[in-house]
Amino acid sequence: MSIDREGRIRSWTLDPSRPRYAPPAGAIDAHCHVFGPAAQFPFSAKAKYLPQDAGPEMLFALRDRLGFARNVIVQASCHGTDNRATLAAIAQSGGAARGVAVVDPAIGEGELAALHEGGIRGIRFNFLKRLVDDAPKDKFLEVARRLPAGWHVVVYFEADILAELRPFLDAIPVPLVIDHMGRPDVRQGPDGADMRAFRALLDSRDDIHFKVTCPDRLDPAGAPWDDFARAVAPLVADYPDRCLWGTDWPHPNMQDAIPDDGALVDMIPRIAPDPAAQRKLLVDNPMRLYWAD
Repeated sequence: MSIDREGRIRSWTLDPSRPRYAPPAGAIDAHCHVFGPAAQFPFSAKAKYLPQDAGPEMLFALRDRLGFARNVIVQASCHGTDNRATLAAIAQSGGAARGVAVVDPAIGEGELAALHEGGIRGIRFNFLKRLVDDAPKDKFLEVARRLPAGWHVVVYFEADILAELRPFLDAIPVPLVIDHMGRPDVRQGPDGADMRAFRALLDSRDDIHFKVTCPDRLDPAGAPWDDFARAVAPLVADYPDRCLWGTDWPHPNMQDAIPDDGALVDMIPRIAPDPAAQRKLLVDNPMRLYWAD
């Protein structure tokens, strides 16, 4: 763990390996974040963690090192509903980034239009209690009904509340993207209770995408994350047009077990073994969601 003089934490490696796997041309890291820089974009007073700066220059350098072409930048919870850091990173990308915002449900139409102009194509609802204090389902549904055309809703939750969330998820009137597959217990394997429940959700509507991300978070055994590969590969095979992939850089709250980004990339052929599946995972599916216009 690295903590600076201000008590801010670094959760990413300073020297990621170069992956052995080479992504296809146009590959997209569809789940990553930026932190700050705090001097320009202060963290929320409600932030549950205070990271060191991890701005767009670092993100885009990592993108190039790993062999990717584009990024989807997801608003980090430490910035609350102030999306300026995410928007600034998108603006700095030269068209190679789009984003997902976190908004106050009372946001106005003009503000939503401005976010769209800035490259935002979705909003995120977070149900992890360790990261957010309040998740008002009724207000979330109200703002979901007012999103610009072509937007979707990203939802982050843990597997133990999926049954509770099902009526809410069913009521969302736009396409859904589920972060980290709803955090299943991958030790249960591909046919475990968590994966069965998640597959039931996917089968309930055909406009749900999901991110096959974060073996470092989901596999307690650690690298090389064999339980993750075994549990997730069948999901990619069965829903090839609905899966996305991302690094999760700079790995919020992973300061005690910082993953190697090159090793994360090398997980891709283990969960999507053939080139056609890899292209859908890394290019076709995220392009359809984020660069359709």
